Amino acid sequence: MIEIIKQPWPWYIAGPLIGLTVPALLIIGNKSFGISSSLRHVCASCIPANIPFFKYDWKKEIWNLIFVLGIFLGGAIAVNLLSNPNPVEVHPKLASELAGYGITNFNNLVPEDIMNWQSLFTLKGFIMMVVGGFLVGFGTRYAGGCTSGHAIMGLSNLQLPSLIATISFMIGGFIMANLILPFILSL
Repeated sequence: MIEIIKQPWPWYIAGPLIGLTVPALLIIGNKSFGISSSLRHVCASCIPANIPFFKYDWKKEIWNLIFVLGIFLGGAIAVNLLSNPNPVEVHPKLASELAGYGITNFNNLVPEDIMNWQSLFTLKGFIMMVVGGFLVGFGTRYAGGCTSGHAIMGLSNLQLPSLIATISFMIGGFIMANLILPFILSL
């Protein structure tokens, strides 16, 4: 049984399970699916309430923090108990392209050649990890939610702003992957 769980799940299993999260949250507690709002709840619980943005009853949203904790614990369990010890399989054509950028280690899901503590103190690493992290956080707040909130919850509720945000996420991802990232990796 454990061997079946260790295998990648096909889209027709994983997709509906993710999709069923939306009606389950709505039916069980009239809650919206989204992850980025949990950062606000964490900050509101830790920062004094004299900042207006954090002045609300964050305890009403404790379910969201438990949900995010469950995601974290599920990821930790998956990495430690269910992960495949074999290197990630990368198409030879992609592997040769990545080798041109200095990425040759495919032992983990995140390439250690560029995502490590030593790389953080290089221009390339700083741009990718710090600047990229800031832009993701800024974009999430500017868009009024993250990809999971808009693409899963918002689209399922037929919200036009979520459609616009999701299209923007996709266009931004294509531009990043095909134009900006190759430039940054060549630094």
